[in-house]
Amino acid sequence: MAINYNKEQDKLKTGKVEQRMVYESGNEMAAYAAHQINYHVMGYFPITPSTEVAQFLDAMKARGEHDIKLIPADGEHGSAGICYGASVGGGRVFNATSSNGFLYMLEQLPVQSGTRFPMVLNLVNRSVSGPLDIHGDHSDLYYALNTGWPILLARDPQAVYDMNIMAIKLAEDAEVRLPVIVAFDGFFTSHQKRRVQTIAERKDVHDFIGPVPKGYVNALDRDNPVTIGPYMNEPDYINNCYQQSMAMYRAEKVFERIASEYAELTGRHYPLLDLHRMEDAEVAVFLLNSAAEITKDVVDRLREKGIKAGSISPNMIRPFPQKQIAEALKNVKAVVVGDRADSYGGYGGNMVNEVKAALQTYGNGDTMVISRIYGLGGKDFYADDAEHFFQLALDAVEKGYVEKPFDYWGHNPGDPDKAPKRILEPLKKEELNTGLIKVNKDEETGKLKVKIPPLRALTKKPKRIAPGHGACPGCGIFPGLELFFKGIEGDIVALFQTGCAMVVTTGYPYSAHKTTYIHNLFQNGSATLSGLVEMFYERKRRGELDEYGLGDDFTFVMITGDGGMDIGMGPAIGTALRNHKMIILEYDNEGYMNTGSQLSYSTPLGHMTSTSNVGKYQGGKPFHHKDTPQIMAATNIPYVFTGTEAFPQDLLKKAAKAQWYAQNEGLVYGKILITCPLNWKSKEELGQDIVGAAVNSCFFPLYEVEHGITNITYDPEEKNKRIDVKDWLSLMGKTKHLTTPEYEESLKMFADEVERRWRKLKAKHEHPDL
Repeated sequence: MAINYNKEQDKLKTGKVEQRMVYESGNEMAAYAAHQINYHVMGYFPITPSTEVAQFLDAMKARGEHDIKLIPADGEHGSAGICYGASVGGGRVFNATSSNGFLYMLEQLPVQSGTRFPMVLNLVNRSVSGPLDIHGDHSDLYYALNTGWPILLARDPQAVYDMNIMAIKLAEDAEVRLPVIVAFDGFFTSHQKRRVQTIAERKDVHDFIGPVPKGYVNALDRDNPVTIGPYMNEPDYINNCYQQSMAMYRAEKVFERIASEYAELTGRHYPLLDLHRMEDAEVAVFLLNSAAEITKDVVDRLREKGIKAGSISPNMIRPFPQKQIAEALKNVKAVVVGDRADSYGGYGGNMVNEVKAALQTYGNGDTMVISRIYGLGGKDFYADDAEHFFQLALDAVEKGYVEKPFDYWGHNPGDPDKAPKRILEPLKKEELNTGLIKVNKDEETGKLKVKIPPLRALTKKPKRIAPGHGACPGCGIFPGLELFFKGIEGDIVALFQTGCAMVVTTGYPYSAHKTTYIHNLFQNGSATLSGLVEMFYERKRRGELDEYGLGDDFTFVMITGDGGMDIGMGPAIGTALRNHKMIILEYDNEGYMNTGSQLSYSTPLGHMTSTSNVGKYQGGKPFHHKDTPQIMAATNIPYVFTGTEAFPQDLLKKAAKAQWYAQNEGLVYGKILITCPLNWKSKEELGQDIVGAAVNSCFFPLYEVEHGITNITYDPEEKNKRIDVKDWLSLMGKTKHLTTPEYEESLKMFADEVERRWRKLKAKHEHPDL
């Protein structure tokens, strides 16, 4: 059922339960609703702009405000797997994601809907790469349309809260039993603060949604063993799909019932369609979510001029409210459907084609439909834009036809005079080949002999990355990278996975990279570069690269960090096992810093991040960091090393070795520890001191694994420079709590693990067979 505009709706509502007014963002309200529902499990992985949902829940968990088990995954694919596994266990499950993260989990979603296990996923809409854009449009949302999940829309933070409360009830309804998506606009809604009415007492929320339904299949029923997700042939498969399809269509009526119940409870009603002054409209605009709110004001202004305008915005698009839309448009002469994403090659986005189908299905061949793609990449939608859309409809009515059925709105024609021009000339080969670094293989021992000059002798070697990028003050990434690159002779091609180093050095049309640079997604950098490496060698073998003047000193380097070796671990191991001639260099800042300092698997035990908060009920990250160099060494690649700018000669020598192995034998992996003053809560000028202390505390030992033989290249115990791990932790605000008596047990656990790993490493150093 659809309702028309009523000015009383603009007033704050009162219902049967006590409510409280808050002033919060969409992400905060998604987290607030989840904490009131008190889900059993949330599997998550950080991605802008949905990351805050997990952050807010973790902060509440630290204060003891809910019991949700928050599980940080190694990527969105893993988070979806966690959620599916939790769902088959019969409890309530929650997640939040965006953009390419949603696409990464996409193959898991039809599994969940096809096996009929409820949960709620908040999809905070953002542009899908590439190129990379972190702002809001609906390109990820449109990928959700065929997943078999009912989709609710939330146009503002109030709707985010309300839809989340209703979503779990819809998902668990006996007539539905499907996972549900709640979608809202990234940044426009996710980060915008508005007044929101919330149900004051958790008990009232629980009374509304009810207990977890019983009587359904779950994997934890010992007396009723079941097979979940069997292989299925026809006709069983088509029958299963038919049952799922019927459940999806039933979700429409169920949602209407739930929305009516919720309206009685809170005074806020969400019909299938949000219709604004459509009762006698002759021209209309159809938009999703936040942009639709702007359109309402334009409708009111046009009405004052005597123009019969109206707006339509659905609160649910799966199932698509086809009949209701056809009814709302039956007397409309022209409607503009704005899609905030394109269905390339389909002459319009998904919504316009579904609106056309609705009109055709219900026998309306008179209403003219105009398609416009707008607002991509977070481009703002203003009242002027809405007025333009209405003018398109008015023009069509006046002419009796649509002059241009499909087009983009808001794009600009290119200007050849403004094409990006090269500012920095390509680096000269003779400047990159100093001849000062010598690497030779001892044929008798098989070991490399490296000769490097004093660091000052390499100061004339040009930097690979230009100054003027957007890194935070004191960021350790670029001193670490540039020091490593000083040890590399000749030309390089660098691939940067998504992360701080990528984001701050490239912002079209500008780039800080003086050499060829490639970007690919968080999880796939190593695989991508391995493809380029093999293309290089194959084209070189065929003599196709002679015209480019590429010599044998060409070196391929992949830069990863900000947790990139979590989501990218699988492809990195595959690349290592294939032993491509390239270098994987990880800068380790101990977290996902580019998305707001969430924990990564390289975050040490007890360290505070935005998803491992410190409070009365938890004390930072609850598990130990992974030892990535040892994992990569287990793949039997030629060379693995660790380094830091605090020991420059050590890192230079390892860089030279890395290049030799990458050019002659195969894959190299290196990890350099770098500081992140912003999120480590440390002083900018103490970067080298902090990473140096990490080395001297034996938390970050400097060593190399060469053909399986471990060699510690700096031993603080031999130098009488070893310090207590507590002395290192005291230098950072994120770990100062570990130095207090309250966290003495956590400190001991961390120190014991540091000591265990150090002793194990020393044993490998002393016994080559280990």
